[in-house]
Amino acid sequence: MSIRANILLRVYLSFGLIVLFAVAVLIRLCDVQFVEGHKWRAMADSLSTKYITVDAARGNIYSADGSLLATSIPEYELRMDMLAGGIADDKLFYSKVDSLALCLSRFFGDRSDREYSRYLRMARRDSVRYLLIKRKVGYQELKAVRKFPLFNVGKYTGGLIAVQQNKRIKPFRYLAARTIGYKNENVDNGVGLEGAYKEYINGEAGKRLVQRISGGVWMPVNDEAELAPKEGADIISTIDINMQDLAQNALERQLKLSDADHGTVILMEVKTGEVRAVANYTRVSEGVYEEKFNYAIGGSQDPGSTFKLASYMALLEDKKVDTNTMVATGDGFYRIPGHTIKDSHGGIGTVTVKKAFEESANTAVAKLVNMHYQNNPSQFTDHLYRIHMNERLGLQIPGETTPVIKNPKFKSWNKNMTLPQMAYGYEMQITPLQMLAFYNAIANNGKYIAPIFVREIRRLGNPIEQFQARVISDQVCSPETVKKLQAMLEGVVTEGTGKLMGSPLYRVAGKTGTAQVADGRNGYKAKRSYQASFCGYFPADRPKYSIMVAINGPKNGYYGATVAGPVFKEIADRIYASDTDMYNNVGTRLVGNTVNPEAKPGQSKNVKKVYNALGIKTLYASNSDYFNVVDTNNGVAYEDFNASKGVMPNVKGMGLRDALYVLGNTGLKIRVKGSGRVIGQSILAGSNIGKGSLVQIELK
Repeated sequence: MSIRANILLRVYLSFGLIVLFAVAVLIRLCDVQFVEGHKWRAMADSLSTKYITVDAARGNIYSADGSLLATSIPEYELRMDMLAGGIADDKLFYSKVDSLALCLSRFFGDRSDREYSRYLRMARRDSVRYLLIKRKVGYQELKAVRKFPLFNVGKYTGGLIAVQQNKRIKPFRYLAARTIGYKNENVDNGVGLEGAYKEYINGEAGKRLVQRISGGVWMPVNDEAELAPKEGADIISTIDINMQDLAQNALERQLKLSDADHGTVILMEVKTGEVRAVANYTRVSEGVYEEKFNYAIGGSQDPGSTFKLASYMALLEDKKVDTNTMVATGDGFYRIPGHTIKDSHGGIGTVTVKKAFEESANTAVAKLVNMHYQNNPSQFTDHLYRIHMNERLGLQIPGETTPVIKNPKFKSWNKNMTLPQMAYGYEMQITPLQMLAFYNAIANNGKYIAPIFVREIRRLGNPIEQFQARVISDQVCSPETVKKLQAMLEGVVTEGTGKLMGSPLYRVAGKTGTAQVADGRNGYKAKRSYQASFCGYFPADRPKYSIMVAINGPKNGYYGATVAGPVFKEIADRIYASDTDMYNNVGTRLVGNTVNPEAKPGQSKNVKKVYNALGIKTLYASNSDYFNVVDTNNGVAYEDFNASKGVMPNVKGMGLRDALYVLGNTGLKIRVKGSGRVIGQSILAGSNIGKGSLVQIELK
């Protein structure tokens, strides 16, 4: 054999062996892919597993009166495993898939039954393990879906997979929305109570085993979590939902009337420091306002005339002046180097310190502070620093800004201008809530406390932590000075700029404020914008609530009395009308009246409540839902009111609501004429009546 032939033989042999090896590899690949494919895919799935975090149901947030402000409800994502054991039989699946499609179509209404049937059949053909059926399904909907054909084969074998998620809802929607806050994954502290107490509210996450299936999708191995999550604790806030509703409505209405940029209202209980309501609104379009920013705790700016209370506190405490000290306001202008301070209402002549405060004279307070502290300005600012007005209140919710109250060590301190301008609320930065806390201290006889938003934290109904207001200063000034300041604040409402906030039923104390707002680097002259405010408390003789109202950028007027004052008055009037604890003993006011007040027949529960509040003796506890009231020499007796079927009842003397209830239960159609209490009825009492008969009642 020649050398050439020998070489070719070797080449052909090598090539043949390579071809045979390639064919063998190809045959093995086909065997693995098609013959043993199911076995190896199952093994791969079993090896591709991991644990994922399952979020816990977050704790609830309640108002002080027990109303639910925020809660978590379960929401489910429905998926289907087309290879689940219970529906592995093709005969079973195809015999019921159309029925399932019809049920899904009728229940969700998002697709036709044909579309659902085609969708399910294609998924079955492709052996889809994690087919999406529906997102955002409620628990009651899930219970209904579990009864559908195929899904009702068994909890784990019917193919239905329900992946639970928790949805956060606020039953009262926009009420106290900014105070309640929200969980923000991009912000460490979150917003409001949701952010401040996330460690309690969030609970402890659980674990769930999932496996990877085709398409890179991770499917739960079991319906139940391997490590169950621990629900979060509940937060009991200090918010009163009725007061919150009142505050928001009053503020929004006034913002629209004054065409303002934004505003805030804070309602606080004097003794406890518990914040009952916080409302913040920002204009988003013409006549439309929404809660975008918490101005109450983050809106720091010059407070204006409301700060005069602190200036007079320093003057009185240092014995520089007394309330009857005379001060000359001249022509309403006080000239200092580089600036002229003026009174917006003009000069009021030479008046007492008390009158100057009542009329909110800028010249008077600037002149007094400058005259007595010019050579030693630290003596003035030390009063503010001593009671920590230059520090944050340390609130339970995030977002509070640090107040800026200058002292002579500040680089921006101007020896000619800063002190007199501070006297009437300029060259400083204070939030509305920080200003309210100071006024609340005066109402609280000098005790300065930090406002609180959370009263208690509970887990499974048991308190695990309780809170009380932190005392910032036991006494902001001497009791003597406190009494003088209280009298001055009350004088503002009875004799001064706050007359519009007065009431004949209860006493009010407070101070109006009108401040020009600086426009960034452009200062005060570039664009004239104002903040109108009123800060005070009521009843002045027995303070229970303090309120701060601040409205920024009003276009229709800008004085505190006419812009912010109406909000204060509406809130105070409504609260006073609904809070019987504020009333004097009604019984002691019925002097010379030996006859019990007349009461309308009506619902027993309501009538009893009225008589009990009046302290009038009741002689008989009726078991009837409705009754007549009989006046006797010994007190008030209740007489059962019983309406017989088919017989016209006597509704004379009743109010409209009670009359409609009684007549409606007898099956009558009712026509109403007039208002007040019922004085006549077109069908005589005791007459036989038929269902649907028309009766006209006359009220007067």
